[in-house]
Amino acid sequence: MLDRRQLLTQIVAGFAGSMVLARRSSARQSDVVRVTDRLSLVTSGRTNVLALSTGDGLVLVDSGAPELADPLMRALRRLPSGDRVRSVFNTHWHLENTGANEVLRQGGAEVIAHANTRVWMATPTWVPTDDRYRPARPKMAHPTKTFYRDGSMDAGGERIEYGYLIEAHTSGDIYVFFRNSNVLAVGDVASPSRDPDLDYFTGAWIGGRADALDRLVALCDDNTRIVPGYGPVMTRAQLQTERDMMKTIYDRAVDQIREGFSPDDMLDAGLLQGLARTWKDPHAFIYAVSKGLWAHHNKLSPNVV
Repeated sequence: MLDRRQLLTQIVAGFAGSMVLARRSSARQSDVVRVTDRLSLVTSGRTNVLALSTGDGLVLVDSGAPELADPLMRALRRLPSGDRVRSVFNTHWHLENTGANEVLRQGGAEVIAHANTRVWMATPTWVPTDDRYRPARPKMAHPTKTFYRDGSMDAGGERIEYGYLIEAHTSGDIYVFFRNSNVLAVGDVASPSRDPDLDYFTGAWIGGRADALDRLVALCDDNTRIVPGYGPVMTRAQLQTERDMMKTIYDRAVDQIREGFSPDDMLDAGLLQGLARTWKDPHAFIYAVSKGLWAHHNKLSPNVV
């Protein structure tokens, strides 16, 4: 016979255990969100991985961070046809978006990306913020199919269109448009919940980002669901707001650079004031804006060298 204290102890322990299991189950479920009947948003890889279920396997957009490849694969297996990945689009070359490429290629998937993405993955690259070189990625991580401008394919009755977004976040950004489902994946060209990132060392600049957002807005209608590389699904109106903000920053920054402003001067002069969002690290963003504009000095004035 258990005394009252032992009985209460066992009841409390059992309740705590059930709560832990419930939290684990909830966490497993919350990393997969249905976007449509056939498209799911998987966040197990830290960044957004969009998955289309077809009778022949999954078609993915991006593959998450490398250290999270195992939980990503477990989440994918919970999807219809999730036992096989047939194709993966890389929206750009950054590690947190391409980390499970090797695992997916070993399983037989083709990896589709812009030609510049393969160049940056195959090349040691200087990382100014870390003051170091980033080594080239293993060959097994590289795309197996590249393109330069636009392309399309059909998968399980879904028309998939993809295209180049020039110098918006890197020099190899693409969009992937699931036309029948009206779902548009845009990678880190849109950034609803993190500071917009201009990887100026690999070709991005504020003018390229504004132009790319122009093109994306033109692709959408009011019912399009837009999936960024990180953060919540967006509407066309939200994408338009981000586009307008980038164009405002571009217009202001060009004038300030012409006047010889440094990044600190630009910040003090209110480059980011009165906009629809705030920045966690405004100086880092403005520095990237400045570097990118000087790389495109012909946009400032014919006489600026």
